[in-house]
This record gives sequence, structure tokens and C-alpha cells, in this order.
Amino acid sequence: MTSSGRGPRAWVIDFALLAAIWGGSFLFMRLAVVEFGPMPTAALRVTIAAAFLLPLVIWRGQGRLLRRHWAKVCAVGLVNSGIPFALYTFAVTTITTGLSAILNATVPLFGAVVAWVWLKDRPAPMRALGLVVGFAGVALLAADKGSFQVDSAMAAPGWAVAACLLATLCYGIAASATKKYLSGLPALMTATGSQLGATAALVLPAIWYWPQQMPGVRAWLALVALGVVCTGLAYILYFRLIEEAGPARALAVTFVVPVFAVLYGVLFLSETVTAWMLACAAVIVLGTALSTGLLRWPRSRAAQAEG
Repeated sequence: MTSSGRGPRAWVIDFALLAAIWGGSFLFMRLAVVEFGPMPTAALRVTIAAAFLLPLVIWRGQGRLLRRHWAKVCAVGLVNSGIPFALYTFAVTTITTGLSAILNATVPLFGAVVAWVWLKDRPAPMRALGLVVGFAGVALLAADKGSFQVDSAMAAPGWAVAACLLATLCYGIAASATKKYLSGLPALMTATGSQLGATAALVLPAIWYWPQQMPGVRAWLALVALGVVCTGLAYILYFRLIEEAGPARALAVTFVVPVFAVLYGVLFLSETVTAWMLACAAVIVLGTALSTGLLRWPRSRAAQAEG
């Protein structure tokens, strides 16, 4: 049994549920952004998540700790939530939710590169190969959507792809910043402060870009689901997954998220999935698995004998 009193394999349920929830975040972003626009959607997402998480922090007695570390926690939140959420809401106005989710699977790749450059966490040769393979998959996928010609009605797909990749780079920077500056702090407190910092950063742009016509009920419900379920509840599941299954298994959820995102896009948004997208996704997942050490090259018998 685990320390929480749950079964030793209970984390499998959390893993599947988290992948399904985060896959749904792209669907809810798309439903909300149509009426709210990118900036208000991102701002309301983090505001609702902060309102959901803050009472939990107070209940757990971590409010004083949050006040003590608010500056660095909120700064990380801007990079970890505020900027990426705004970029993704912009991206889903142009490209499919499935493609956005596939690009989101590159988060561990950028995380490994940032840790290498910033924290001098140099990857082993096989992990370095994984970086090359993963970014090759990204290049192939981006080449298929690489038009940067701006249409009068919407942004070019190339800019949307670039926005997704910039968002994943932000996630990578935030991961190293968290390790360097927030190590040892409670995960729930860090998550809450992150959403509060993102809210503070996005509130004024959201007011400036607030839609002239009040969005409908469906858009509001999508935002509530995005904030409470896909952000607040998802954070709780993610932190419990790290505790019970370890960081490596928790990180692997990013490989499964695109499966749900593509499925939801096909079922509810009538999006299409091409063979090229699936092939590039397989290359990205392979590279990510190698770069994070989740997939290891079989050791030779001689190496095994030496070990």
C-alpha cells in the first residue's frame, strides 16, 4: 500500500484520468476562445483555477508559506501558466486541437534542453539522440503547417505552430526555474501561487480585449470546465501522480494527452487527422521517450556483465 492508503497500482487510474482531462483542455479552449477571444480565455482560465485552489491552500495551512514566497512563485507562474495559456488559446483559433496537443508533447524535449543549458544537466548520448529525433519530428510537422502568410480572417498556421512551440519552451524554462528556486516547497502551494501570478499578469490584457458581445452559456461552461477540471483538479491529480508513481511516469502523461485531444476533436469539432500528423507524432513521442530516459536502448551482454 502507498502512504496515502491506496493500492500500489492506483496511480494507473490517475494517469488515465489526467490524460483524458488534459486532452479535453484543448477542446474546452477551442469552445471558449470562439466567443471570448484568446486573451480573456487564458485570463479566465487561470482566475477560475486560482479561485478553486486558493481555499485548498488555506485549508491545508499553507497560506502563510504562500505569502512568504509569493514573488518567486508568481514569477514562475507567469512563465508556467500565463504566457503558455495565452499562446495556446491564440493557436487553437487557427490550427486543430489535435495538432496543438501533439506539439504540446514536446514539453519534455524543451525541458531537457533548458536543463542542459541552464542547470548544466547534460544528457547522456541516448538522451541527446532523443532530442535530435524529437525535434526532427517537430520540424517535419511544422513544415506541413509552415505557411506564414497572414489571412484576412485569421492568423497563418505557421504562427500558430510557432506559438505552441514557444509555449512548450516556456514550460521547459518554468520546470528548471521551479527546480532551482522553488525546490522543497509544497506542490499545492506552488500551483496556487502560479495561477495567482498568471491571473495578475493577464487581467489587464483580458479587460482590454474583452468581447463586445457577452459570450453564451456554452462558452462560460467551457471556461468553468477549463479552470476547475483541466487546471485545478488536474494539478491535484498530477501532484498525487508524482508522489505515488514518480516523476518519470507522471511526465509520460504528455504522450497520451494527444490521443484524447485528437479523439475529442474528431468527435465534437469534426476535425480531421492526417497520416502525416500521426507519423510525425510517433517520431516526436519516440524522441521524447528517449530524451527523458523513459525508453532505454537495450544494453549489450558485455555491459550487463560489467554492471
